[in-house]
Amino acid sequence: QVQLVESGGGLVQAGGSLRLSCAASGRTFDSYAMGWFRQAPGKEREFVAAIRWSSGSTYSVKGRFTISRDKAKNTVYLQMNSLKPEDTAVYYCAADVARLGVPLPRAKDEYAYWGQGTQVTVSS
Repeated sequence: QVQLVESGGGLVQAGGSLRLSCAASGRTFDSYAMGWFRQAPGKEREFVAAIRWSSGSTYSVKGRFTISRDKAKNTVYLQMNSLKPEDTAVYYCAADVARLGVPLPRAKDEYAYWGQGTQVTVSS
């Protein structure tokens, strides 16, 4: 069973940075894509970034955010810079098998496995 555990959230002032971590366990992830989503109060869960575990290729909709992975630690990271109050949300890590030769998955229903989320609050 895939398990994803996020950490690294917290309270930060606008303009600051945070690095979120997602520790993955339960199987080998070579054929997987890992993603980060976020959900603000009263809003839909939205895609932030994804990475293909095997190649490290990435896609992000936030230029200030960078996704990466450490194969040795089985961990995915989301580096968030120049944070804004509108980045306040619960951030979730997600994973699922991803076919080669197609774009990285970006819809939440393309991911079967989810972490419990970590709160990020950006104060103005």
